Amino acid sequence: MKLSDLITSEILRMLNESEEQTAEIQRNEFANEMGCAPSQINYVLSSRFTPEHGYIIDSRRGGGGYIRIKRVIMNHSSAIMHIINSIGDSIDALSTRVLVENCIETGLIDKDMARVMLAAINSNVMRRVSAESQDLLRAAILKEMFLVLL
Repeated sequence: MKLSDLITSEILRMLNESEEQTAEIQRNEFANEMGCAPSQINYVLSSRFTPEHGYIIDSRRGGGGYIRIKRVIMNHSSAIMHIINSIGDSIDALSTRVLVENCIETGLIDKDMARVMLAAINSNVMRRVSAESQDLLRAAILKEMFLVLL
């Protein structure tokens, strides 16, 4: 498992254990616990815990500063529409995997639906179109699949 996956898993564990769906970390201390540079924590937060993925990040700088990650709870239809809008015209493979995993975590889709979604846009399917078109096709397929869930 990659370091970024381990960091993500630890933050998700903290969120799942919190009744408020909130995790609070001190970046330098958390980086020490995870055995990485603080910039790696920033990377994970900025790529995997975005509003598009259903999270709000709040931070306070300085000596007692913190980073607070909050999972946003939306109703089913609002969440689906938010996801469709966040996909935009194109989405890369990594962002797709993170998006689908987040949908499992929040209970928006189950693991079977996630497998179907990922199978429909896996590398065997995408290699049949030009590299320039893959992210566009992936986004179009994903949006249609999420529309069916409305």
